[in-house]
Amino acid sequence: MKQIENKKAHQNLRIKNHGARRHVRSFTHTIPKTLAERGWREPGPLIDILEESSEIIVVSEFAGFKREDLKIHVKNQRLTLSAEALNRKYRKSLNLPSGVIPKSIRTAYKNGVLEIRLKKVSKEKTMDGMAGLENAA
Repeated sequence: MKQIENKKAHQNLRIKNHGARRHVRSFTHTIPKTLAERGWREPGPLIDILEESSEIIVVSEFAGFKREDLKIHVKNQRLTLSAEALNRKYRKSLNLPSGVIPKSIRTAYKNGVLEIRLKKVSKEKTMDGMAGLENAA
């Protein structure tokens, strides 16, 4: 290997400090605020309402809740879903496209997805009732 005899080549590679001061910052660990302290809210579950010829199907996402935490209330054309866990609460009321028979409710809860099937009322009379998830498949 040949040695480089040009002194300018060595000078070009030199890094000079032109009076710049280095700032040394001590490491401080800050505890991050919780989402509630920042004003952020957890988004509500996604809900789909499907209407078939003889029934209405409501599909809702309830990830993180147990089957026992969910409650369903049906009155007239209104469906109310509520869930309560240790530190989380959720409540949503929905208007259904037509009248339903509360006693004909069928529910299924699997992998955080709740499916509710309600038979439509053939007559235009209102029905009231309270339903639980005991008959879930």
